[in-house]
Amino acid sequence: METAQDICGMTKGPRRHKETWWWNEEVAKAVTEKKIKYGKWKKENTKEAWKEYKKSRQNAKRVISLAKEKKRKECANDLNNSECQNEIFSIGKADG
Repeated sequence: METAQDICGMTKGPRRHKETWWWNEEVAKAVTEKKIKYGKWKKENTKEAWKEYKKSRQNAKRVISLAKEKKRKECANDLNNSECQNEIFSIGKADG
């Protein structure tokens, strides 16, 4: 095994957390709020807690959608930027 490691080397494996091209502070805040509401709903198991969680979940989806659209427009307007050139492939892959 050591000989194989000496000859071939070792890799660290795949990255666990990929960077998200559309993530920003507003998205982070919405997702954190959603997680808090989810924990509250699971703990209390009431209709009010469920409604709060459902509302925060919808808000998080809306915020994520707006952030993605904003980033797409930024990259479409500025394709000469090297950051956007790399992200354009992520955008295309995510859209199917």
